[in-house]
Amino acid sequence: MLERVAVLSDIHGALPPLEAVLAEPDVATADLIVLTGDIASGPQPIEVLDRLAALGERACWVAGNGERELVEARAGRKSPFEVANWAAEQLRGDQLARLAGLPLTVTLPVAGLGEVLFCHATPRDDEEVVLVDSRMERWAEVFAGVPAEVGTVVCGHTHMPFTRLVDRRLVINPGSVGMPYGGAGAWWALLGPGVQLRRTGYEVDAACARVAAESGFPDAAEWADEYLRSRHSDADALAVFGPRDGR
Repeated sequence: MLERVAVLSDIHGALPPLEAVLAEPDVATADLIVLTGDIASGPQPIEVLDRLAALGERACWVAGNGERELVEARAGRKSPFEVANWAAEQLRGDQLARLAGLPLTVTLPVAGLGEVLFCHATPRDDEEVVLVDSRMERWAEVFAGVPAEVGTVVCGHTHMPFTRLVDRRLVINPGSVGMPYGGAGAWWALLGPGVQLRRTGYEVDAACARVAAESGFPDAAEWADEYLRSRHSDADALAVFGPRDGR
């Protein structure tokens, strides 16, 4: 049984916010750090993957659509996102192999929460959308194959933190470390015995300058300005994502 689990989602190849979260005492002392996908698709993919690999067995990796798209882009099936195509070409062979082999879900026992299923978007798909205000029928559909003993599901993908009950099952979205919608900072979650949604502040101006200086991505400065500064509000994101949850 794990007493404390830190959940980091949607890092998107942004090293400064990742380093800020990893420096948090509650992350440094957690029994396990679970990475729920979209880890490297961004301006600093090699650096982020190497930093996380250094955690060794303290980190548990789960695949997101970003990982799949990086592998596909390297194989010639290009992504609509230029940063993903660029990132895919930067990865070493060992990094690409690791991403290709990641599981879509991991289930672990966490104190106070029981069996917790970790995924990227939903337990059955790495890019379908569920939101804090998705209707109950939609949740029932995406959870149809989840074992009854799983009382908690952790998902990412939409970059907005929330917790809610879904027919007696707790659902948690930790938000995004590197590409938050709704407010600057690196968002994550601490599990056990309850749930804490956390935001780690960092020097955004310095982080943007660092990404622009250290990344070889041609549009790194613009990427950092848009995403590290959280130019998109949660209202903007919900307007875009809403139609994708079937409403």
